Amino acid sequence: MRKALEDLKNQAIEEIKKISNFSQLKDVKAKFLGRKGELTRILKGLGSLSKEERPIIGRIANEVKTFIEQLIEDKERELKEKEKREKLEAERLDVTLPGRRPLIGGFHPISLVATEIIEVFKGMGFHIAEGPEIETDYYNFEALNIPKDHPARDMQDTFYIKENVLLRTHTSPVQIRVMEKYKPPIRIIAPGKVYRRDFDISHTPMFHQIEGLLVDKRVTFSELKGTLEEFAQRIFGEATKVRFRPSYFPFTEPSAEMDIGCVICKGSGCRVCKGTGWLEILGCGMVDPEVFKAVGYDPEEIVGYAFGLGVERIAMLKYGIDDIRLFFENDLRFLTQFS
Repeated sequence: MRKALEDLKNQAIEEIKKISNFSQLKDVKAKFLGRKGELTRILKGLGSLSKEERPIIGRIANEVKTFIEQLIEDKERELKEKEKREKLEAERLDVTLPGRRPLIGGFHPISLVATEIIEVFKGMGFHIAEGPEIETDYYNFEALNIPKDHPARDMQDTFYIKENVLLRTHTSPVQIRVMEKYKPPIRIIAPGKVYRRDFDISHTPMFHQIEGLLVDKRVTFSELKGTLEEFAQRIFGEATKVRFRPSYFPFTEPSAEMDIGCVICKGSGCRVCKGTGWLEILGCGMVDPEVFKAVGYDPEEIVGYAFGLGVERIAMLKYGIDDIRLFFENDLRFLTQFS
């Protein structure tokens, strides 16, 4: 039995050396020290020994058990250290690697230009006013001196939701709503989305407008011209040339369109300006007395001017873009140029 215990000890030493994971360690522990293990099997033979041999063999068996337990503890500690090293190596951060620059988004070019335009007019004392995109026929047309049988309705291809409800074709209804609510003096700009049934390289079904309105007891056309000249020079540069041409809008009288010197050819004539040297950027005029009557103002006492411009139109000229659809196709190759 003494030899059997010595052989068991040597066998345990060899097998524990070969262990490489916790599962193997668990199996070896059960094999040598378990209730049905090798040591238990040997100790079952103690009853066959004499009284003199029994305590000696018992002491040797306890020593072997303690020795094997210590080997298993040492191996367990070794495996834990190994596992920790492997984990640290797998999670190691190489601080010498170059950093990865995160992708940073930017404002859409329409947002950039709209913000710039708004800031210009805010600097002149205009306040921002907003209104609903789904409008009634009254606010979109009738209150703006465009009755149902008026030919000017043919100028705007309208999206109708039902007979008297539509997607607004301009932000002019905001002017009516503001004048209904407040008494003069009024100095506002109305930025927002508008909708028309049109789609080509220079038109989209949804686009952005900024309209302005100034109402007081003494307002002149020359003030309108001065305001818009200042706007054009702030947006396109101080050297920008400006001209006004007579035009027609149902809600202003007299009416005009404002042109700037072509930003592409600098006035010498090119494909963009169709050889004229000029580019139209907005419409304007003195508010028609009929519009004042619709909101309860006395046109004998009150006068004002209004103007409207398309943000996409300004952005195309400012950035030299020849197809309005590029603004809405979400092509990052195009959009990231403005970030």
